[in-house]
Amino acid sequence: MNILEEIVAHKRREIAELREHVPAETMREQAGAADAPAPDWTASLCAEGFGFIAEIKRRSPSAGVIRADFDPAALARAYEDRGAQAVSCLMDYRYFGGGEDDFEAARKSTRLPMLYKEFVVEDWQVYHARMSGASAVLLIAAVLEPDELNGMAERCRACGLEPLVEIHSAEEAAAAVDSGARWIGINNRDLRTFETRIETTLRLRPGLPDNALVVSESGIRSAQDIRTLREADVAGVLVGEHLLRQPDPGAALAALREGLRP
Repeated sequence: MNILEEIVAHKRREIAELREHVPAETMREQAGAADAPAPDWTASLCAEGFGFIAEIKRRSPSAGVIRADFDPAALARAYEDRGAQAVSCLMDYRYFGGGEDDFEAARKSTRLPMLYKEFVVEDWQVYHARMSGASAVLLIAAVLEPDELNGMAERCRACGLEPLVEIHSAEEAAAAVDSGARWIGINNRDLRTFETRIETTLRLRPGLPDNALVVSESGIRSAQDIRTLREADVAGVLVGEHLLRQPDPGAALAALREGLRP
């Protein structure tokens, strides 16, 4: 069993336990009664022609602890102040140290749209994302069968959430397109081995529709990376570990944004 399979197996058990306390139907009703829609994901990320999704993540299976002085609210404020168009927050606790408390703290601290970044395997999680104030939900093509992906993407849209479908291969790219997703994330990190290569985006982007809004994820560390990806016709980037390892994550984000200058 590779690490992705291990994470997904644990996630299915975790959500099954949560469903015993609060059934999916109850979650769906509560999501429908949630407050006004969250900030518009597409409008924010497309406002400047290239979007930065800055991530809040405490640790990962491959990197261990990424940031010891971890303050989700302060990070969200710093990201907004230094030019991010959206904030991503990890929801998994066991492997990434994230969760509902981190998401809530960030949500209260920023006006930016937020990505519910999770290993989504059940509708329950989509409804939870809506209740939490998310604007978008990560759907990982490697985790879901094509029909599951299609259904989950439709559930997101029905809840007013934007599905960001994550891929790492040409086969997953085809599934993402079939799901009707406007936003497609190309993960430069192989979730099975954690090998990370920015060339993954450069290889897969040409096979996606011209009108797809593509986000390059993982392994982005410099303004030159931003220039390279912008020239490859991506709509934005998702950056986490690089920012979180710097003394001032907001300043690190501003330095990456220098890649947008002519």
